[in-house]
Amino acid sequence: MAEDKGGPTLFGEVRRMVRTSGAVGGIAARVAGQRFLGLKTDKNAHAEDLKQLLGGLKGPLMKVAQFLATVPEALPEEYAQELATLQSNAPPMGWAFVRRRMQSELGPAWQARFAQFGQEASAAASLGQVHRATLPDGRDVACKLQYPDMPSVVEADLRQLKLAMSVYRRMDNTLDNEEAYGELAARLREELDYRREASHMRLYGLMLRGTPGVAVPSPVEELTTTRLLTMTWLQGRPILRRLEEDPPEEERVAYAKALFRAWYVPFYRYGVIHGDPHLGNYQVRQDADPEVRFGVNLLDFGVIRIFPPSFVTGVILLYEAVRDDDTEKAAEAYRIWGFRNLTKEQMEVLTVWARFLYEPLVEDRVRTITPLDDPMYGRRIAMQVHAGLKRTGGVRIPKEFPLMDRAAIGLGSVFYRLQAKANWHRMFMELVHDFDEHAIAARQAAAIAEAGVPAGA
Repeated sequence: MAEDKGGPTLFGEVRRMVRTSGAVGGIAARVAGQRFLGLKTDKNAHAEDLKQLLGGLKGPLMKVAQFLATVPEALPEEYAQELATLQSNAPPMGWAFVRRRMQSELGPAWQARFAQFGQEASAAASLGQVHRATLPDGRDVACKLQYPDMPSVVEADLRQLKLAMSVYRRMDNTLDNEEAYGELAARLREELDYRREASHMRLYGLMLRGTPGVAVPSPVEELTTTRLLTMTWLQGRPILRRLEEDPPEEERVAYAKALFRAWYVPFYRYGVIHGDPHLGNYQVRQDADPEVRFGVNLLDFGVIRIFPPSFVTGVILLYEAVRDDDTEKAAEAYRIWGFRNLTKEQMEVLTVWARFLYEPLVEDRVRTITPLDDPMYGRRIAMQVHAGLKRTGGVRIPKEFPLMDRAAIGLGSVFYRLQAKANWHRMFMELVHDFDEHAIAARQAAAIAEAGVPAGA
């Protein structure tokens, strides 16, 4: 089989679309049939079939499915519940194939650049698989090697996503997701470039330097290409595996606080957010600092959004609007967020979502992020907002919204699993008490320049 040259191929896109179009078209047909023709279908069975198909495919369609599962009424409830738990179970590339791929990235003598290279994949990612290796100087590293023909896979998946969203929009025009699609497409295409991801990793290392309980790997530049990312190996365990052992409350709270800082120090201090708060993207570990004791490893920097500092102003303004019950502040905040021509009724509906987002930060007390007796709380609020927007005529979703919303819902689900109680208000105030938009702009520009992040991130 010929190696791909890094760009999409017509054959690759056609092959991918043949494998997925039946699933996407079938969902659209079944949803339309039930809603408009009253046809009854076995949605549970279809949902399981869909999960099996998507989970067996390498690539971003799995990530898109997880994203759609958080969008209210984008899919029937049965589909959403199945896809929200979707994990990649695609078979790994075999050793013979890995050797050819590594040779194409580092040359015929690639193995001489490692003291040891694990033949079996140690982890799977949406676009590639990870092998553990050791460098001649003794450093343990992780080598993330991109699956073959991924540019074609991404383009085919994006075509399918656009088709699915256009079918749904014809059935229900409450939310205009055209800008949201453009945002998601841009981030997925960026994720193909592992050199860009290496720059994001350096950026996060700079932004989180000195942050208690948070570790970020460092890229190994001389062993990184567009399709191979080599980084320092961090010792840690999957968070779900540790939670299955029912750790004590002190440990769970420490993980929750570390995750809070890992996501929001970069945003509120630099205007940068990690757009993929997925359980597989962080590990837990014993921290070397005896005062911290427990920490997290932040992994996978393919989906990163750098916002203009003015957007951070809008986010904080919306917090103040919720805190003060101030409709004028809310109107200005929504304008900064990118919402246009909102009616009073639409603003009231959006404020239901804003209260969900900010209530844990407003209340100066020890509490959980989400109610412990309601695992679907975030999705229920989202569906309530969707129904309200449908009633008031619908809105155009700005491109800035999807990753912020995904981060809030994704982190909320992690905090729910941790069942951690803390004073989130005080942690938030530590980040924003000296907020200054010009200071964020200066910090952001300096960190981007030092990390070497390409323009357009």
